[in-house]
Amino acid sequence: MEFFLPDSHSLKAKRQVARSVAARIRNQFNVTVAEADDNDLWQRLTLGICCLSNDTKHANEILSNVVAFVEKSRDDLELLDYETEIISGL
Repeated sequence: MEFFLPDSHSLKAKRQVARSVAARIRNQFNVTVAEADDNDLWQRLTLGICCLSNDTKHANEILSNVVAFVEKSRDDLELLDYETEIISGL
């Protein structure tokens, strides 16, 4: 998930938002969350979110719910883009 943080004016502010969003996602959905890119850009945040399931439909549903949750609960973030990749058969 890629976000624009219009109210962020430093890397410290960005990190605070990243920690807050990641913790809320982890607590709500029991998934893994990590900052994945744009480490030096203070108004851009990219989060990688991973869930493990034996059902593709369930995994897709969880990830879709994460996107909806973040869009609904964080008015200070603008969702720029997101991508879902399902890896099966491993």
